[in-house]
Amino acid sequence: MTKHIAPNQTLIRMPSLTAVKSFVAAARYQNFTRAAESLCVTQAAISRQVRELEGFLGTDLFKRVGRSIELTQEGSIFFDAAQLSFLNIAQAADRIRNNRVSNAKRTLTLCCSPAFSAFWLSLRLPSFFSMHSNIDLQVLSTENFLTMEPGVYPDIFITKMQKVREGYHSIPLFHDVIYPICTPSYLAAHPEINTLEGLRDGVLLNLSPYGRSQVSEHVNWESWLAIHKLECAGSSQNAIHTFNANDYSMLIHMTLKNQGVALGWDHLVGPLVADGQLVKPIDKELVLEGTRHYLAYREDKATDETVSMFREWFMSQCADSVRK
Repeated sequence: MTKHIAPNQTLIRMPSLTAVKSFVAAARYQNFTRAAESLCVTQAAISRQVRELEGFLGTDLFKRVGRSIELTQEGSIFFDAAQLSFLNIAQAADRIRNNRVSNAKRTLTLCCSPAFSAFWLSLRLPSFFSMHSNIDLQVLSTENFLTMEPGVYPDIFITKMQKVREGYHSIPLFHDVIYPICTPSYLAAHPEINTLEGLRDGVLLNLSPYGRSQVSEHVNWESWLAIHKLECAGSSQNAIHTFNANDYSMLIHMTLKNQGVALGWDHLVGPLVADGQLVKPIDKELVLEGTRHYLAYREDKATDETVSMFREWFMSQCADSVRK
């Protein structure tokens, strides 16, 4: 047996919303023609809807004054109530639409070293955002990948550690290629640094190991020169002390300010060399064949569309810009 639903008296007593909308437009513009233009309908349609509403209410809502119209007392009462109701409806619709847009927005958290974010990532991010404007990227820069705050689980790590954490799958990327760098003007002022001996006795801007214990290997001037059969201590009594800092960005900025020679990691400084801001004073480099950088992503997000889009973009950027 079909259950009888009692009529909703409030809805029954409601006038046509189309008629109310036409009335509100006419009251706002005080002109049927402009009201019709604002709703993209004909003037006749506005007049018909207003007459229907006046018939429903049993009273005139407008009075004519020359070529314009004015609200009657009853019309003013109804206009105030109708306008407020439409405002509430419009605001509710906006909230729903905005929620849909916000739900469509995706967020991805990436963890990498400060140097990688400053010199590699920031240079290439515009291309990512142009392709994926609906993804908000949150970057966490740190050297301490193993001792991050509790509850922080980045979607992706870019790291030199093959196994950064449990629950992550690692993709091997590129080897480190390391060579001396300075500005063209610094090389012109110190031509002796185009030999290993002259380089050793110059102003060396050195990356110290402090705070970098979680990096799988550390290369500084002492180890780089040792691989090329030279001790770091120069033979000249006037050799300048090496400047040490564990902030790679600081060392590169000092190099760009003509303050000495630093070791350049190709994936970080390659663009600065390519555009002539930095040069290689000597044709010697160190390639760490035994180690790589890795992209590690959460295994529980292996099929996540946002992670997959970033991973594909990142791998294509590596293929285009990094020496294997």
